[in-house]
Amino acid sequence: MNKTLVVSYSEHGKAHEVARVEEQNLPPVGPTQVLIEVKLAMINPSDVNTLEGTYATLPPLPAVGGRESVGVVAEVGSAVKDLKVGQWVQPPQSLGAWRQAVVAEAAEVVPFPEGLSLEQAAMLSVNPATAYLMLSEFVKLNAGDFFIQNAANSGVGRCAIEIAKARGLKSINLVRREELIPELKALGADYVVLDDDNLRHKLKEITAGAPIKLALNTVGGDSSFRMSFALAPGGAMVTYGGMSKQPVRVGTGLLIFKDIQLRGFWVSRWYKKASREQVTQLWEELAVLARQGAFRVPIEKRYPLSEAKAALEHAQQSSRGGKIAFQL
Repeated sequence: MNKTLVVSYSEHGKAHEVARVEEQNLPPVGPTQVLIEVKLAMINPSDVNTLEGTYATLPPLPAVGGRESVGVVAEVGSAVKDLKVGQWVQPPQSLGAWRQAVVAEAAEVVPFPEGLSLEQAAMLSVNPATAYLMLSEFVKLNAGDFFIQNAANSGVGRCAIEIAKARGLKSINLVRREELIPELKALGADYVVLDDDNLRHKLKEITAGAPIKLALNTVGGDSSFRMSFALAPGGAMVTYGGMSKQPVRVGTGLLIFKDIQLRGFWVSRWYKKASREQVTQLWEELAVLARQGAFRVPIEKRYPLSEAKAALEHAQQSSRGGKIAFQL
């Protein structure tokens, strides 16, 4: 294989308008490199935002779209010892995921744990990893401890519910629509309540005075303000998104007298700092849950790369019942 089809863009704008399908040359595989044939690549909201130019960090143009994918090693360089032909791996996210194949440095390639489906592997590194790390890195949570999160029906929120259930944590999940309550309870949520001005009263009934050590915030604005009052002294609110497009709000007195911590989390930054061994360990721990049936997200439709514009238009529909992906 000496050529590959890719979905690239050389300017920012509406994702389906700036994306173009083109053929690129593949370099020969060097001694320390591997050739990866991509099998499934996801289209995430952050990918669309990157093409639009609205994401927080943008690659230099021109660029290949996408971050999350699973591929198979098709060829290894003469000096590569820890990867083998046929192994499932994630290509380096910095190279772009929406492509048929890529030549990459073996040291930058992380193999997926065995026993996963193609779909589980393709979706393991972002939402499940984000939820797992936020529940682990900021405060010490033991079985029986409470945490609270808004937008609990989001991809990360659903993963947090499943991880919490496996660890024996008690999740308090805030949603904006009542019809989401039975759905999240069926997933394993302990408590699902409406995110409104009655939240403080509801939480007193739920916790009976037990501390809430951690809040996961992806909404901001009034929702973050309400959650800040739920936190115990020294508790942490970790923000990983801003769906309301409003600043994070917290009571001034809470910062002074309860020493509330405000932290931010971006899983891409974690990956940049993490060693290959740390990434491998994280994925192994997530794979245990995935093999038990967690993190199953339906794929509504799979497109070939040649239909990239249609795929990106579909991915932006709010009425979707699942993810949109490129199947190669």
